[in-house]
Amino acid sequence: MTALRLKGIEACVFDAYGTLFDISSVAEGAESALGDKAKPVLDLWRAKQLQYTWLRGLAGHHADFWQVTGEALSFALASFDLDRAELKVQLMAAYMSIQAYPEVAETLRQLKDDGMRLVILSNGSPAMLTAAVTNARLKPFFDKILSVEEVGIFKPHPLVYALPEKHLGVAAGRCCFISSNSWDAFSAKAYGYRVMWCNRFNQLPECLPTMPDGVMSSLATLPGVVLPR
Repeated sequence: MTALRLKGIEACVFDAYGTLFDISSVAEGAESALGDKAKPVLDLWRAKQLQYTWLRGLAGHHADFWQVTGEALSFALASFDLDRAELKVQLMAAYMSIQAYPEVAETLRQLKDDGMRLVILSNGSPAMLTAAVTNARLKPFFDKILSVEEVGIFKPHPLVYALPEKHLGVAAGRCCFISSNSWDAFSAKAYGYRVMWCNRFNQLPECLPTMPDGVMSSLATLPGVVLPR
């Protein structure tokens, strides 16, 4: 979708859920219980998951992403008369073994082989991120796996976006931030990152003051954007 080249990039900072990991995969294995409600349950779960992070951040009532995810799931299941304890346990457990998108491993390998420093920056709790990365066999690619728990507030707070600079010693303007969540991509750009929005589902751009540097439909094109030729 873009022929853009970003020069001088020293590190790539990835969002996790929806960017590296396919959120829809958490419903696999629960199709018989969810039936034709699978997609609306998943969509509402994700919407409430994000909404609760923002509300908690504004109110100063932080809880880790595992708790927030469980609370959002309870709301979604109750909304569709599916509030059963065993179903909630099954769906929550799936978050610990969430699947990576098909192109992720090869993209990370290309970047790593060329010497690019790679970081995850996520709302996820440390335990959730460690489990997901380990299950997907992606751990060897990353220099750092950073959770918002270090600062006790969720994205898009600036304290979160400051974490890669702190841990890598690389200025935001020398990092490429990659997210499929448009609000995350636009917020990272406002902080000062170079940003590629991985617009997997052909969404409209946000009506916000800052625009990402470029847009791509999958991570497969990222090496061509950030690696020197």
